Amino acid sequence: ISLPRIAYLASDGPMPRKCVSNSRRPVGATAFLEGLQSFGYREGQNFAIECRSAESKYERLDALAAELVQLNPAVIVATAAPASLAAKRATSSIPIISVYTADPVGLGLVASLSRPGANVTGISALASDYVAKSLQLLKETAPRMSRVGVLGHGVNPSYAIYRRELESAGRALGIVLDFGQVNALADIEVTLSAMQKRGADGFLVMHQPFTFEHRQDIVNILTRYRLPAIYGSQEAVELGGLISYAVSVTDVLRRAAYFVDRILHGYKPADLPVEQPTNFELAINMKTARQLGLKIPQSLLISANKLIE
Repeated sequence: ISLPRIAYLASDGPMPRKCVSNSRRPVGATAFLEGLQSFGYREGQNFAIECRSAESKYERLDALAAELVQLNPAVIVATAAPASLAAKRATSSIPIISVYTADPVGLGLVASLSRPGANVTGISALASDYVAKSLQLLKETAPRMSRVGVLGHGVNPSYAIYRRELESAGRALGIVLDFGQVNALADIEVTLSAMQKRGADGFLVMHQPFTFEHRQDIVNILTRYRLPAIYGSQEAVELGGLISYAVSVTDVLRRAAYFVDRILHGYKPADLPVEQPTNFELAINMKTARQLGLKIPQSLLISANKLIE
């Protein structure tokens, strides 16, 4: 009996082709497979899976997507905008679950959130006020801050979406924004250093697969600069970052399994509305705050979901 095949295409992170459980498998793939298990799926018993990752080399995505399409999977799960767009270019008939994509409507993946309209559905990464709220939280943490360096992965299509929303939020808060693009690991220190020299007294790190993968490097550099920064993942705060406002990456990837289950039960992507995350959590590293000489406002301490000592 041939088992329904699930294809998993990641924008970033190392990935063994067979998705075997080992240290090279990214957080997202592990969470997705856990999600499938919760719906009763067992690899090798009632489904087969093939994984590919561009490992941040996005120019490889079209070939990887085409390779997966050749395997004729029942569904393709694509993480973040670059992989989702490559999957859509590769097939207009195989169902695609786009996961953690900043603006699926703006990027042309779906016609609308409520009526996706074609072969793509999934879970968006952004709620409407998420970006503005992140900048506001950073300002509340360090009220004297006036110039924020924004670090993002320039080749990811979500960069332009983040930038547009941040520019609007920055004007409203009276904050000057200095945008820095990174496209390789070697760019991170150079870009952060240049923004610091131009007078950045705080940082916002866009939440993208690249910045998530290199969160330890980014936290280490900003710790040396002794400047406050907000991240889009709690994992960065657990590594010593100051503050994060984030939806759980693992929760979103687990939720992707729901869409796969629907597709395998005969639903069409066009009839499954795209979901937006509703549960954003605030995490604060109190040890880092003390090292920076920051007194976190009581209002933030009360609303925080996690205080890390």
